Amino acid sequence: MFRTALRNVLAHKARLLMTVLAVMLGVAFVSGTLVFTSTLSDAFRNSSQKGYDNVDVALAPKHGERATGRPGAAPGLDRKLLDTVARVPGAASATGTVSGFTAIADKKGELLGDGFSTRGGNYFPGKDGKDARYPLRDGTAPKGPHEFALDAHTADKAGYKVGDTVRISVDGPVTEQKLTGIYTTDDGTVAAGGSLALFDTATAQKLFATPGAFSEIDVKAAPGTSQTALKAAIDKVLPEDGVETTTGKKLADDQAETIAHSMDGMKTGLLAFAGIALFVGIFIIANTFTMLVAQRTKELALMRAVGAGRRQVTRSVLIEAFLVGAVAAVAGLAAGTGIGAGLRALMSTMGATVPDGPLVISPTTVLASLAVGIVITVLAAWLPGRRAAKIPPVAAMNSVHAPATTKSLVVRNTLGAVLAGAGAAAVLVATGMDDGRAMMGGGAVLLLIGAFVLTPLLSRPLIALAAPVLRAFGISGKLARQNALRNPRRTAATASALMIGLTLITGMTVIAGGVQKGIDKLATSSLKADYVVSMASGIPLSPDVAKKLDGLGEVTAASPMRNSPSRIGTGSGATTAYLTGVNGQDFGKLTRLDFTQGALGDLRGGGAVVDDATAKEKDWRVGSHVPVTYEDGKKGTLTVSGVYTGNQMIKGIILDNATLAPHQRHPTDMQVMVKTKDGATDTAKESLVKALGKNPAISVSDKKDISEGIAQMFSLMLNMLYGLLAMAVIVAVLGVINTLAMSVFERQQEIGMLRAIGLDRRGIKRMVRLESLVISLFGGVLGVGLGVFFGWAAGELIGAHLSTYQLVLPWGRMALFLGLAAVVGVLAALWPARRAAKLNMLAAIKAE
Repeated sequence: MFRTALRNVLAHKARLLMTVLAVMLGVAFVSGTLVFTSTLSDAFRNSSQKGYDNVDVALAPKHGERATGRPGAAPGLDRKLLDTVARVPGAASATGTVSGFTAIADKKGELLGDGFSTRGGNYFPGKDGKDARYPLRDGTAPKGPHEFALDAHTADKAGYKVGDTVRISVDGPVTEQKLTGIYTTDDGTVAAGGSLALFDTATAQKLFATPGAFSEIDVKAAPGTSQTALKAAIDKVLPEDGVETTTGKKLADDQAETIAHSMDGMKTGLLAFAGIALFVGIFIIANTFTMLVAQRTKELALMRAVGAGRRQVTRSVLIEAFLVGAVAAVAGLAAGTGIGAGLRALMSTMGATVPDGPLVISPTTVLASLAVGIVITVLAAWLPGRRAAKIPPVAAMNSVHAPATTKSLVVRNTLGAVLAGAGAAAVLVATGMDDGRAMMGGGAVLLLIGAFVLTPLLSRPLIALAAPVLRAFGISGKLARQNALRNPRRTAATASALMIGLTLITGMTVIAGGVQKGIDKLATSSLKADYVVSMASGIPLSPDVAKKLDGLGEVTAASPMRNSPSRIGTGSGATTAYLTGVNGQDFGKLTRLDFTQGALGDLRGGGAVVDDATAKEKDWRVGSHVPVTYEDGKKGTLTVSGVYTGNQMIKGIILDNATLAPHQRHPTDMQVMVKTKDGATDTAKESLVKALGKNPAISVSDKKDISEGIAQMFSLMLNMLYGLLAMAVIVAVLGVINTLAMSVFERQQEIGMLRAIGLDRRGIKRMVRLESLVISLFGGVLGVGLGVFFGWAAGELIGAHLSTYQLVLPWGRMALFLGLAAVVGVLAALWPARRAAKLNMLAAIKAE
C-alpha cells in the first residue's frame, strides 16, 4: 500500500501542486514567524546582557510606600552611599548612574531616533579619569553644563564631529551643547539603533534626578568574588530600608524574560494569522483529495476487489497526504527561514531599532514546521480517505459515483443551522454583556463553522441571483451557472476559503472605522483648546513650557495637566489614585465636560471634580469631603464640587495646581492645552513652535492633527492586517485554481463533446472564467456580509467603553473587497480556462 500511495503521488504530482503550495505557504508563515521572533529575542537578549557586563551587583531605590510610606516617593542614592559601597570587601569599583530621555536634533533640526531609543546618561570617570563603559574614540570627556559626548553610531549617522554645536532637549526647553567627545559602547540602547548622550555627573543629576543623587549604583566584583557573595557583603552595610540590591545575573535574566514576554504578543498575533492561512488551506486539501478519490474510483474498487480492506484504502490515502505534507513542510520551512530574514531586514530599512545578531533557527522551529505541515495535511485528507473506503467495489467498477443522499444533505443542513443559530445567538447575547469578549469569540467561531456547513444550501439561491447577468453571455454563461451548482459541496468548500479571509478583513475595517470616528468625535467634543502641546516621546514636559506659553500675547488661556500619586481615604480603606492638576481659572475655557452634578467652578480652596465612574465607586456626591495623602506624605481634604461624565481623554480626580503643586518635589506636565486669539491657524501654530525654540521633541497638535494621527495609526494597523491576511487570500486563490483545474480534468469528456457540437475555444474559456467568477463572488458576498455582522457586534462591545463610538459602514472598501473577489475569480481561471480550451476534442471524448 505504501508503494501504491507513492506511485499515486508521483502520477498526480501536477494535480497535487496547488495543495503543496497551499500547505507550504501556511508552514512558511509559521516557520517565518518563529524564526523572526527567535532571532529578535536572541538579538535583544544578547544586546541587553552586554549592558550588564560591568555590573555584578546593582543598588536601586525602593519605589513607593514600601520604601517611605509616602505614595510615589523614591529616595535617592547619594555620594555617601556610593563611597560606602565602594569600600565593601570584594568590590573592585562602584559607579553611580543617572539616565533619562534626551532628544538630539540632526543638522536639519529633526529628531534623531524616537521615543525610548533616545537616551541620556552620565560619564562617570574612575581614578584614571576614564569611564571604562564608554571608551572615547575622539575628543575628551564632557565637563560642565554645556558639554556632552555622543555615541559613535549616532554621531556618524548625523554627521557630527567633535567641536560641533548640537541642539538638545531633555524635558522641553532646547539647549545648545558643545560636542566634546565621541565614544564607542556595547550599550543595549545603542546596539539596538538608539542614541546615548553623556553629560558630566553633576549636569546629568540636574537634568535627570536631583543634585547629588543617583538613580542606580553599579558595583563590579573583584577577581575571585562571586556576585552572591558581593551582594551579601553590600546588604550588611546598607540602611535598613529604602534600598534594594540585585545581582547582575538576576538583572540580565529579568531583562531576557521581559524581552521574551514582549515578543509573545507579536508571536501570538503572527501565528494566529498563520493559523488562518492553514485553516483556509484545509479546504483546498480536503477538496483536492475528495476530487482525486472521485477520479480514481475504478482504481480503488479494483484494490478492494483484489483483497484490500477499507482500512488499507483509507491508509493509502493518508500515506499520500503524509508524503504531500512532508514535502510541503520542508519547502515551507526553507521559505519561512527566508521570510524571517526578510522581515528582519525590512524592519531595519524602515528605521526600527534592531540589534545585530545571527539568524536563529531552533529545533523547536524545525519540529513545529514539520508537524504543522504533516498533521494539517493528514487531518484534512482523513475524511476523503474515509469516503474512499466506503465506495462499493461494484459501483466503482461501473463508474457510478454515488451522489450525496438526501439524508446526508438534511443532516448537514440541520447541523449547519444549529451551529450558525447558536453562534449568532451567542454573539448577540455577548453584545449586551459588560465583558462579552470570550462569548463573542466563541460565538463567532461557531457562526463561521455553521456558515461553512450551510454554504452548499446557500449556494443555490445566491448563485441563482446571478442568472440574469450570466444569460447575457449566452450558452457559456448558462453552462457556467450549472457547473457551479453541479457539485454544491465542492463549490462551497472553494468559496469558503475566500469567505473566511474577507470576513476577517471586512470585520476589522468596520471596527477600525468606527473607533477612528469615535475618537475623532471625542477629541472634537471634549476639547475647546486650539492646541495640545506634549513631548513627542510621551514623557512629561518641564513646567517651563507652560510658563512660556502662558506668557505669549496671542495665548488667551493655557492649562498644564499634571499627574501626582496619592492615597484616598484613611486607614486600611485607603486606596491609591492619581490626582490631575490643572489651571483651575482656565480649564473650563479649554475643555467641554458634561456635568451630572454641580459645576466646574475655578477649583480654588481644595475643590475638586471627579468623573462619574469614580464617584459611583466611592459613593461621592457634590459636597463630599475626601481625605487625601499627597505624594510628599502630607494630608489634606478635598471637597467635591462637581461630578462629570468621564471619557478616554479626561477622567479621574481633577483639582487646581495651586493645591497640588506644593506637595510635588518635581512637578512635570503630561501636556499643556492652549487657546489662542485667532483660533487654530498656521500662523498661531508657527508662533507656538517658534516660542518653544523649534524643538523637534515637542509636538504642537490641533484637533485636525490629533484626528490625522489617529487616522494614520489605524491606517497603519489596517495595512498590516491586510498584509497578514493577504496570505489567506493567496491560499484561497490557489484553492480556486486547484478546483477549476481538477474540474476541467474531471469534465474533459464533456468539454470535448461541447467542442464537437460547436462551442469554440473562446466559449470554453468564457465558461470556465464565468464559473470561477461566480464561485469567487459567492464567497465574497458571504465574507463581506459576515464581516459587517461581526464588525457591528464587536462595535457594541467597544461602545460600552468608548461612548462616542458609532458604526461606520465603509461602502467604498466593501465594494473594493467584492471587486477583489471578482479579480481573484478572473485570475484564478486563467490557467484552467486555457487548459480547457487546448483539449483535443477527439482525445477528450475518448477519455474515461
